[in-house]
Amino acid sequence: MYATLIAAAALWGAATGLLVPRAAYRLSVAPDEPWRDACPAGHPFTGPVRGWLGAPRCTACGVPAVPAGPTRPAATGAEPAPAAPTPTGCTPTATSPTATPHPATPHPATPTPLTAPVVTALVCGALAAATGPRPELVVWLLAAPVAVVLALVDLAVHRLPDRLTLPLAAGTAVLLGGAALLPGNTGAWPSALLGGLALGAGYFVLFLVHPSGMGFGDVKLALALGVALGWYGWGVLFVGAFAGFLLGAVYGFGLVVLRRATRKSVIPFGPFMIGGTLLGLLLGAPAAVPVP
Repeated sequence: MYATLIAAAALWGAATGLLVPRAAYRLSVAPDEPWRDACPAGHPFTGPVRGWLGAPRCTACGVPAVPAGPTRPAATGAEPAPAAPTPTGCTPTATSPTATPHPATPHPATPTPLTAPVVTALVCGALAAATGPRPELVVWLLAAPVAVVLALVDLAVHRLPDRLTLPLAAGTAVLLGGAALLPGNTGAWPSALLGGLALGAGYFVLFLVHPSGMGFGDVKLALALGVALGWYGWGVLFVGAFAGFLLGAVYGFGLVVLRRATRKSVIPFGPFMIGGTLLGLLLGAPAAVPVP
């Protein structure tokens, strides 16, 4: 049964991951531009939810709609922000609403239509293996595709859209509240809510101290990630938050060492926040004790 659960979660990840590229492509625009409503060849998107859900390839021409790397540095807007990678201290992000232009760091590769399904399947399978047949697993599996979309958009245009970060925070909190009412759960809803507030407040302080290096989009994303990590307690919250900064610092330092960026280059921090949260959940879920 355990193997079946992991396989089912991986299949869910693969199926939902097929819908990720189109959503990421439509959201990967500069802050002063409207969401994309057509494929790269100009054919309007059709399908459920006003064309937001659908295959990554255009049904009219077959051109894949995958998020490309940034064509110009983000300057102003609701969530974008440039930042300076540094091997020590706080690793900056790229989502500040009051940012000024900086040299952009091009992403090393543009994802293919198969990247999202594979990544989402691996993430969902790993979460199922770590969590097991517990109520909170449903929450993780629903949040995983949204997190992958956010990571791809941030990698492409250094932006974390409000239309995903805020619903993700609210949805995670509400769904975990439901999971707390079911038998077999291994977390605590009050600590989840406090975790979201604590991590969001911590990022907000960093934003106030260094607004050009920590964006407000990251603050909003931290609310959702803090709720997820706080479900398993303060220790897991600390591990997940620290892992995000560590991963971002290693990435930024590696770019500088390889001379693919400077200390003032823009890097997206959202993917590292999400990666740190994933590591926290994978470490915290197996050690959690079911609530009697």
